[in-house]
Amino acid sequence: MTSPQSAQFPQSLKAVSIFTGLSDDKLTALKKRCAWRHYEAGESILDHLDASDEVFFISAGEARASIYSALGKAVTFTDLRPGDLFGEIAAIDGGPRSASIEALSRCTVASMSRATFREVLRAEPLVMDAVLQSLVARIRALTTRIYEFSALAVKNRIQAELLRLAGMATQEGNNAVIDPAPTHAEIAGRVSTHREAVTRELNRLHRLGVVEQHGRALHIKDIERLEDLVHEVTGE
Repeated sequence: MTSPQSAQFPQSLKAVSIFTGLSDDKLTALKKRCAWRHYEAGESILDHLDASDEVFFISAGEARASIYSALGKAVTFTDLRPGDLFGEIAAIDGGPRSASIEALSRCTVASMSRATFREVLRAEPLVMDAVLQSLVARIRALTTRIYEFSALAVKNRIQAELLRLAGMATQEGNNAVIDPAPTHAEIAGRVSTHREAVTRELNRLHRLGVVEQHGRALHIKDIERLEDLVHEVTGE
């Protein structure tokens, strides 16, 4: 169950990406205009097609944006980390929520009314520009995924997803460690396939010396080889 924010979970907007560049005084003023909640892992923060219109900011913890089919299959769009925002689409166009948001770990989340958010956009050009940059980046990422779903074989979609995960992980030279790594079922949900296909491809990449699994951590042993595999089919 959600609970009011406490001193154990500090309330701060400093890490929120779109507010970078605002003064401490402005951040303090915005903080007072937010509602703060704490969510446990597995809790729903927002439901797909909900009619609410607040904007949310993750201060601590991680969450996931997904849509579930009528049969319960999860289609995952992205994972959200401290500093990320969500809900801005409904706040901009007044439409229903475009995805469900679920806490992956203990989360501290601030919410801001649609009216306040739009007021901030009008008053702060830096924030407006940051929101535009965020939306453009999301469009580019979704365009890439649509292309992959339409043009790439399953194994190549899995490779491309692993390369994206490696790009966000801790890297050292030609190696990356994804820790904790998504489950095979979670990767399958991201690339529109089934868990068995992911397991087969990871086993094949292991035989090629590209990946190794150690507990919850997935080690990308040869990022350059993985890049080559993706480049062979995308040309990018």
